Amino acid sequence: MTEITNHRIHLVPFDQISGFDVRPGFYDINGATAIPGGVNFTIHSNQATSCKLLLFHRTEEEPYAVLPFPDHYRIGNVYSMIVFKLDIEEFEYAYSLDGPYEPEKGIIFNKNKYLLDPYAKAVTGQSVWGKVKPKDSTYKARVVRDDFDWGDFLQPEIPMEDTIIYELHVRGYTMQDGSITTVPGTYAALEQKIPYLKQLGVNAVELMPIFEFDEMKDYREHNGSKLIDYWGYNTVSFFAPNTGYSAQVEYNREGNELKKLIRSLNKNGIEVILDVVFNHTAEGNEQGPFFSFKGFDNNIYYMLTPDGKYYNYSGCGNTLNCNHPIVQQMILECLRYWVTSYRVNGFRFDLASILGRNEDGSPMNKPPLIQSLAFDPILGKAKLIAEAWDAGGLYQVGSFPSWSRFAEWNGKYRDDLRSFLKGDDNTAEAAVARISGSPDLYDTKIRGNNASVNFLTCHDGFTLYDLYSYNEKHNEANGWYNTDGENNNRSWNCGWEGETDDPEIQKLRRRMIRNAFTVLMVSRGTPMFLAGDEFCNTQFGNNNPYCQDNEISWLDWSVLDKNHEMFEFFSSMIRFRKEHAVIRKNTEPCSMNYPSISHHGTLPWNADYQWNCHTIGVMFAGKNLENGQDDVVYLAVNAYWECQKVSLPILPEGKKWKVVVDTYNESGHPENSEVYENCIMMQPRSVQVVILQ
Repeated sequence: MTEITNHRIHLVPFDQISGFDVRPGFYDINGATAIPGGVNFTIHSNQATSCKLLLFHRTEEEPYAVLPFPDHYRIGNVYSMIVFKLDIEEFEYAYSLDGPYEPEKGIIFNKNKYLLDPYAKAVTGQSVWGKVKPKDSTYKARVVRDDFDWGDFLQPEIPMEDTIIYELHVRGYTMQDGSITTVPGTYAALEQKIPYLKQLGVNAVELMPIFEFDEMKDYREHNGSKLIDYWGYNTVSFFAPNTGYSAQVEYNREGNELKKLIRSLNKNGIEVILDVVFNHTAEGNEQGPFFSFKGFDNNIYYMLTPDGKYYNYSGCGNTLNCNHPIVQQMILECLRYWVTSYRVNGFRFDLASILGRNEDGSPMNKPPLIQSLAFDPILGKAKLIAEAWDAGGLYQVGSFPSWSRFAEWNGKYRDDLRSFLKGDDNTAEAAVARISGSPDLYDTKIRGNNASVNFLTCHDGFTLYDLYSYNEKHNEANGWYNTDGENNNRSWNCGWEGETDDPEIQKLRRRMIRNAFTVLMVSRGTPMFLAGDEFCNTQFGNNNPYCQDNEISWLDWSVLDKNHEMFEFFSSMIRFRKEHAVIRKNTEPCSMNYPSISHHGTLPWNADYQWNCHTIGVMFAGKNLENGQDDVVYLAVNAYWECQKVSLPILPEGKKWKVVVDTYNESGHPENSEVYENCIMMQPRSVQVVILQ
C-alpha cells in the first residue's frame, strides 16, 4: 500500500492479523465505515484493557475470524483498525472487550460477551417482525453501503407556528388498511398513504420510535393473545433504523426504504419528526440483557447508584447518563447522522427531563447536552421538541431549559382543556390561557409563539373517540389486571361506558370530538393530534396499548367511510387554521386596534371567570398576511349543558360577523351564518367560530 505525504510516496506495510491485511485506522470516525479496499472499525472504551473484532458469516452465531487490536492500534481510549479485502455483503461483526470486573463500582467487563457496536448503522437478526430470537443469539452489526441518491432534494423547512403534527405508529398505521394489501405495516406502506395525508392537510408526521428495537424482548401471552414491545420505546441501537418496518430485507443498504419515505413525504410538503428515546436502553437493570453499552463502559453510559446499581428515572430499569461527555458526544453524533444521512426534519425527545439530569440524578440548571443540541449548527433547522417530564417525578412543562430552541409537549394544555371541555368547574381561566398560547408558562418575548405543542391526544392515553366514550381505562388485555396506564384521564363517557346504540349519546360524542378539535385548531401554539382521531378510531378504552400488536392498536380504516363526515370536518378545520395566520402568530394590528389576543365571556371584554363559568371567548385579531385586510377570528366555547347567549364585540359600521363553524350541527357548519344584533345563541356543549366578514 502507498501513502502520499508532502508530495513524497511512502510504502506503508500491512500488518497481518488472523490472515487479514490490516493497518491502524481513522480514530475520529466512530463505528464501521466502508472505505476503498476495506472497512474501518473504530470503537472506544475508557476502562477496557483489550479489544477484539469478531467477524461472522451471515446468520451464524460463532465468529469465523477474531482480530485482536494490537496495542499500537490504540490511541488514548480509542481502538481503530482498517481490515482490507472485506466484502461487506458477506459478513457481520461484533466486539469482545476485556477489563476489570468490579460490580460494586459499576464496572462489569466480560470478555465472553459479544457486544453490539454502539455506533452500528444496521443490526442483524431483526428483519422479520414478531420472530422470537433463539436464546443463545446475539446482536451483531452490518456495514452499511450508503448509496441513496437524494438528487436535488430540498426540505420544506416549515416554521414551527405553521406546523400541524400528526402522530402515528409506522406498523399500526397500515396493518388494517384494505387499500394496502402487499406490504402492510412498513415504511413502504406509509409512503402509499401520502395522498391521504395531503387530503387531511397535515404537514408533519411524528413517527413513534423507529430506532432498532426488539419487539420480542418481553414477549408473553395473556388469554391467548401474544403481547410484545409494540411501541418500541426500548432502543437497541440509536443509529440503526428498525428493520422490522422494512418491506424488504435490505442487506447492507439498510434504511433506503426509510429514506425513500422521508424524501417522498418532504417532496409533498410533509416533514418527518422522529420520536427518539435517549433516556434509557433495552439493556435494562441488573436482571436485563448484556449486549452493548454495559460491556463498553457500564459506569459511563448509565446513571449508577454509589453501590453500582441502576438509577431508574425512566421507569424502564436503567437511565442513560446523558450529561457524561462520552454520552453527550454519542447523542449529538446520532442526531447529526439522522439529519445528514436521513434528512430528518426534527426530533421529539421522550422523557426529555432525563436529558437535564446530572450523573447523580439531580436536575441541572444548564444541562450541557441540551445546550449543545440547541446550538449545534447541523441541527440548526431541525425541530426540537421535549416531553418535559420523566418517570422520576421531574415535571418541567413551562420551565424546560430550552435556549429558545426546544418546544415542549404542553401537558397542561391537554389536562386543562380536557377538564374544561367536559364541564368541570373552576377551569375557564386555565382554558383561555392554554388557547392563548400559555403565556403564563412561556414568555413570548423570549420564546415567541413556538414553545407550546398543544395536544389533547397522543399515543400515550385515550384516542379522541375513547376520551368521550369511557370514564375509566380498560387495559385488562395488557395482563396487569388494569393496574397499568394513567388513571387521571379527565374523560367523560357522555352517559354510557363504551359502545352504545343510543343515537343521542352517539350524537353527543361526535359533537364533543368536534369541540375538541376545533379548539385545538384555533389555539395559539403548534397543534398535534393522534392518527385515527379524524375518523373516530378506537382502542376500546385501552389507554396504554404498548404491548398490543393487534386490532386494539391498529387503525381501523373500515370506519373511515362510516365517519367520513368527521374526516371532512377535521380537514376543513386544518384548512381554516392555515388560512388565518392571526391564530398562529401576531401580525400587524387590525384597523380596529384590537389586541392580538383578547379574552371574553358571555359579554364582550368580560374576562372575569368565576368558578362556575363554562362559557369563554378568545379573539385573535390582526392583518391577513396575503391581502393586508383585517382578519379577526373569535372562538366561542360553551362547555355548559344548557344554551347560552353570547354577545360579540361591537364592530365599526360597515363590518359584521359571520359564523363559519358550529359544532352543534353534524357537519360542523352553521345552518345560518348570519349574526343578528351582535349575538350568537350557543347550543349546549358546542363551539362556534366567528370571523370578521
